[in-house]
Amino acid sequence: MTDLISPLKILFYVQHLLGIGHLKRTATLARNMMRAGFDVTVVSGGHEIDVDLGGARLIQLPATRATDLYFKVLVDEEGQQIDDQWRQKRADRLLDIYNEHKPDILITELFPFGRRQMRFELLPLLETALADPSRPLIISSVRDILVAQTKPGRNDEMLDLVEKYFDYVMVHGDPDLISLDKTFPHTERIRDKIFYTGYVVDHTGVKGGPDAPGAGEVIVSSGGGAVGTNLLKTAMKARALSSAKDRVWRMMVGTTVETEIFDELTGLAPEGVVVERARADFTTLLMNCALSISQGGYNTVMETLHAKCRAVIVPYAGGLETEQTLRAQLLARKGVLQIADEDGLTPEILAAKVDIALSGPPARAEINVNGGAKTIELLKMWADGNA
Repeated sequence: MTDLISPLKILFYVQHLLGIGHLKRTATLARNMMRAGFDVTVVSGGHEIDVDLGGARLIQLPATRATDLYFKVLVDEEGQQIDDQWRQKRADRLLDIYNEHKPDILITELFPFGRRQMRFELLPLLETALADPSRPLIISSVRDILVAQTKPGRNDEMLDLVEKYFDYVMVHGDPDLISLDKTFPHTERIRDKIFYTGYVVDHTGVKGGPDAPGAGEVIVSSGGGAVGTNLLKTAMKARALSSAKDRVWRMMVGTTVETEIFDELTGLAPEGVVVERARADFTTLLMNCALSISQGGYNTVMETLHAKCRAVIVPYAGGLETEQTLRAQLLARKGVLQIADEDGLTPEILAAKVDIALSGPPARAEINVNGGAKTIELLKMWADGNA
């Protein structure tokens, strides 16, 4: 399938509700797919964010986001709670997109291992694809660690959906760090459908000299959601207490954080602290910085490992989230980063962790971070088998 007469068409569905990590990983995969010669359409259901899709087509659904850490309430662009009429309109639009594009491969990001709130549109989509005379390959694209389920029957429901609709599950992780069975108890039942790609990492960062972006700085990032504001405020106060008090500390504020909060952070910044919005060259900043302080999201942690920079991770543990803490603990055991707990975090505690990290080795780990290339290899293999 390397010399395609007609490029294979991929329809890639993604829904981000709080942060933008899911969209960022999808964008990285889309860029790899485009370079490999696929015809890629990304359908995004979250609020519109400017991301580099490498030339892939982006179709924006009427957007929705979560208002709370438990994802119980979803609102539209105007902040109004979505209702059944809104859901039906969006489900119809998604089916129209499918019928317009008739993909060879349909990929759902996270579902059915998450995004249960979107069943109203995803189940009709999957039913349509399954019944299509020119049925596409149906693939789930999922990160390494699933959020722990607290309600009985949820894992059974996920299993049923995989068995009914999905040909394959791409796990974007490395089983040598953590395998899917650690967070999904029915993994053995679908073992023949599960393929590990390694971690999907943006490799575009550029290592430079003393004048390179971020050189010698402490880069503090809080992801694309609004949940990391406290980390940024704490880091500002920690600077003067740490051995890095003479370095520039650059606070990266997520793109979805409200202007009022951004302005507040700007007003709080002491001399030596720069506050700015998240940048497209974030991976380059990591390649050149003295230290990264961040939450424990999939993308940032793996970009930090790829950049081989010293790191302090403050895993987000709000709501029902468990995956950031677990991933950070696994990596801390390998000695590649320092963890500061979000609960009870003080400037003094963070400054102490900064000092330990700066005196220790850079973040190195023997982890597979070639998930983009492996994903392409798998898609081509499966498409050949399905032709």
